[in-house]
Amino acid sequence: MDVILKADVKGLGKKGEKVKASDGYARNFLFPKGLAVEANAQSLTELRNREQANQHKIDLEIAAANESKEKLGGKIIKITAKAGTSGRLFGSVTSKDVAAEIKKQYAVDVDRRKITMDDIKAFGSYKIEIKLYRNISAEMTVSVSEKD
Repeated sequence: MDVILKADVKGLGKKGEKVKASDGYARNFLFPKGLAVEANAQSLTELRNREQANQHKIDLEIAAANESKEKLGGKIIKITAKAGTSGRLFGSVTSKDVAAEIKKQYAVDVDRRKITMDDIKAFGSYKIEIKLYRNISAEMTVSVSEKD
């Protein structure tokens, strides 16, 4: 019997998959526990619509990531910071600071956890990488200068 899984079932398949299960297993275990529904015309149509909606959402996310990559790729982020002793930074510049500056300078909202960089503890220019989506990332330069 063909069934569509409503939850992950060990040894059978993942949620949303159409799989073959024995009649007894489906009627006595999967259906009563709400783990699956019979694969009839209506449930197959719902499954197809759900898959198309998920694919559309993924396509939108990829398009947004590519648009952000075009806006940010190769650009320079200018950050000013207080000078401490011997010309070093007072504190450090973190990914949180960089994310805030990207939002301020380029109007692109970036999650600080998606920024790959070391904490910056001295003035100068540093390369950073921003992961926008799977296999889509933008390289930027952070320029840290002394606050007047």
